[in-house]
Amino acid sequence: MDTGNVSLVTEFILVGLTEQPNLQMPLFFVFLAMYVVTVLGNLGLIILVLLNSHLHTPMYFFLFNLSFIDFCYSSVFTPKMLMNFILRKNIISYMQCMTQLYFFCFFVVSECYVLTSMAYDRYVAICNPLLYNVVMSHEVCLNLMLGSYLMAFSDAVAHTACMLRLTFCDANIINHYFCDILPLLQLSCTSTYVNKLVAYVVVIINIIIPTPTIFISYSLILSSIFRISSSKGRSKAFSTCSSHIIAVSLFFGSGALVYFKPSSAVSMDGAKITSVFYTNVVPMMNPLIYSLRNKDVKVALRKTLTRWKV
Repeated sequence: MDTGNVSLVTEFILVGLTEQPNLQMPLFFVFLAMYVVTVLGNLGLIILVLLNSHLHTPMYFFLFNLSFIDFCYSSVFTPKMLMNFILRKNIISYMQCMTQLYFFCFFVVSECYVLTSMAYDRYVAICNPLLYNVVMSHEVCLNLMLGSYLMAFSDAVAHTACMLRLTFCDANIINHYFCDILPLLQLSCTSTYVNKLVAYVVVIINIIIPTPTIFISYSLILSSIFRISSSKGRSKAFSTCSSHIIAVSLFFGSGALVYFKPSSAVSMDGAKITSVFYTNVVPMMNPLIYSLRNKDVKVALRKTLTRWKV
């Protein structure tokens, strides 16, 4: 398309979650409360893992990184989302939008691979407990996390670089509450073929690696649990991985509902509502899931509070 006679976009307007005026303030307080819980919950888990030596294990090393990612992840777009509820016209500059897109992609892919690493960790702990300390050594855990962040970095760079090559003309209203890939592609006045191809390749890679790993890990875990003779043993084994199953289901389930649907303007309204689950609900629920259902975390919390009181 010839862009010689049109003005190029230097800023975008975020529509937000809803355009109904009577819902703006109630939603502001709801999402503010969710963000406060998210920040306190994830920072709380990070501090507990750092201060309690009995939590310096592979499982809590991954949980530490998951909490760090969730804290950063929610902070990428929630403050801007909250502003959108109280401002009449929520403007974000072109470079701020691209920066938000980069960090969104980076942290969402990081979480995907950290959850995958946690599934493998639970598999080794339950199916090969005698070899756990050998298989899940410090080097292995560090390499798994390094690999997670490298995959996230490469995916985020690929998406952002492809988005930077597009031209945005007169249309600058993003039908979303943050700069996501699909609503931005709808605004481009140049071909988005390369972007869609890259997105397709990235999605395929991020399905091929995590999905089989998680399914195979939990298939073997369930097989081992069912072979345990005592009901108490089965219950204890299942409780060590039930929290992770809930977290994986919430994250991957809500993400699939958004990105495996057509990117039409009509479906974007529904996608905004669905995306709330993996952008706001999941980062808030993860620390609650792993703390309320975890005896080690509860013991660490009591010890830490007692130490501070003294």
